[in-house]
Amino acid sequence: MNLQDTLTTHVKQAIKSIYSAELESVEFQATRKEFAGDITVVVFPMLRVVKGNPVQIGEQIGHYLVEHVSEVKAFNVVKGFLNIEINDSYYLHFFNAIKDQQDFGFVAPKASEKAVMVEYSSPNTNKPLHLGHIRNNLLGYSVAEILKASGRKVYKTQIINDRGIHICKSMLAWKRFGNEETPKSSGLKGDKLVGNYYVKFDQEYKKEIQQLVSNGQTEEDAKKSAPILLEAQQMLLNWEAGDDEVVSLWKEMNSWVYEGFDETYKNLGVDFDKLYYESETYLLGKEFVTEGLKTGVFFKKDDGSVWCDLTEDGLDEKIVLRSDGTAVYMTQDIGTAIQRVKDFPDVGGMVYTVGNEQEYHFQVLFLIIKKLGFDWAKNLFHLSYGMVDLPSGKMKSREGTVVDADDLIVEMAQTAEEISEDLGKLDGYSDAEKKELYKTIGLGALKYYILKVDPKKRILFDPKDSIDFQGNTGPFIQYTYARIQSILRKANVNSNVTLSADEVSLHPKEKELLKQLEIFPEVIQNAAEHHSPALIANYTYDLVKEFNSFYQNVSILGADNDTEKAFRVQLSQTVSNVIKNAFGLLGVDVPERM
Repeated sequence: MNLQDTLTTHVKQAIKSIYSAELESVEFQATRKEFAGDITVVVFPMLRVVKGNPVQIGEQIGHYLVEHVSEVKAFNVVKGFLNIEINDSYYLHFFNAIKDQQDFGFVAPKASEKAVMVEYSSPNTNKPLHLGHIRNNLLGYSVAEILKASGRKVYKTQIINDRGIHICKSMLAWKRFGNEETPKSSGLKGDKLVGNYYVKFDQEYKKEIQQLVSNGQTEEDAKKSAPILLEAQQMLLNWEAGDDEVVSLWKEMNSWVYEGFDETYKNLGVDFDKLYYESETYLLGKEFVTEGLKTGVFFKKDDGSVWCDLTEDGLDEKIVLRSDGTAVYMTQDIGTAIQRVKDFPDVGGMVYTVGNEQEYHFQVLFLIIKKLGFDWAKNLFHLSYGMVDLPSGKMKSREGTVVDADDLIVEMAQTAEEISEDLGKLDGYSDAEKKELYKTIGLGALKYYILKVDPKKRILFDPKDSIDFQGNTGPFIQYTYARIQSILRKANVNSNVTLSADEVSLHPKEKELLKQLEIFPEVIQNAAEHHSPALIANYTYDLVKEFNSFYQNVSILGADNDTEKAFRVQLSQTVSNVIKNAFGLLGVDVPERM
């Protein structure tokens, strides 16, 4: 039982003993810096069940706790706030219990619990990954790691959008203008090569529209009748009909893209347990639509199209099958979700990492799956996130104005190099060590900058702002970790010894650090519950601030005696371990030296 649970039990007992009343819950908060105390009980909510002066109520509870709870040393009451001082022995007992736990705060999954599948990335095969995909990947990967740490079994997956008119646009442009160019002959990554032809299609399409408008057509008609668009539409029909030539080109160009994606994922440090492809799943939902027609979940309109009426649920009617019998995105997503549970029978819920412009789509999807009778529908969650903006404005793939993911990763390492060189921090490093460190710092800056923001908020991303060795940044936290490693290398003490309250009297800065360490398991559980890496990121920053304050006010290696020195070295080691584990949940590496 942790401190808060212990105090909750005894505060409830105090109210029952003194006032013969029952409290449902007890509200806590951190004690304000200007008052003595380690944890504060808020008395005001108790006035609903206990009548009286909040200061007097606080005093009576305080006396009861001092008398009945060994961990409570003293108390003071400020207005309706009961500030409680905790004995050093409590914190030392806690520390001794966790200092050798390499995975402190992490919970092992229970065999009886259902797994959760986290979907992220889900790119199109007509362009390389860009800055928007980076936020998606980092969020999805981090949430998967946090859910694992909270005690859930997790599968990571993506659905690759490898079919449709946008794919055919790249294929047609390559066929017309490519001159048999390949990644090998051009020296380009496959996803970039294909993406160039997606941009090329848009350029040629606009030329044809202008030509048709100059010949007297309206712009609206010209957009529909441009020959290059009509040819792309025919190519899609040929693909769906299984035309050998089109399918062969589709397979070849997609293979180029997949090789490019794999390289980007490796550089970004994300991975997947299972891949799904739209070309294999877009028809899967049809059988469930047929079943839903029989049970009344869906209805057929006069033109033969199939719909789901969600008006009674506050939504609208949603098409699930076109009049010609072809599937729409909703059909595909229904089938893919059900297929995933067939493939992984232990899955009892899913997290979809998709931008907030798709919120309505997922409302509808989850409701339809529920109406089809799948009880795991209640455990479907849309991890909705805001867009990433740049100082230069919004990104547009078809116009080639996106920030390419690979280019950004390189730019981050280069920026880290420039700043590190200016600060002169890397004397004695080999060129290979420097290169690896620049990548670690650059990627850490990128990931932390994106993940420290609540997922629902938009981000204005400036690479140079993210690489700063001061403030709430990845490099600042990485630098603190490296500083602790330097201390540990210099320390010449027996770090395995267990120290008791009789041997150690806690400095206030040591106590603050222990209090921050104690909440790490709770932070992981909250981050998992809210699907928010930002809670982990900002916890880590707070921990690092506390450590730096401790470092500046308390001598570690110059302690007055060997007992103090051993404790402070152990405390530093434990802090560094939590920093490393917390950053691991964000997918961020920490360097041993900086």
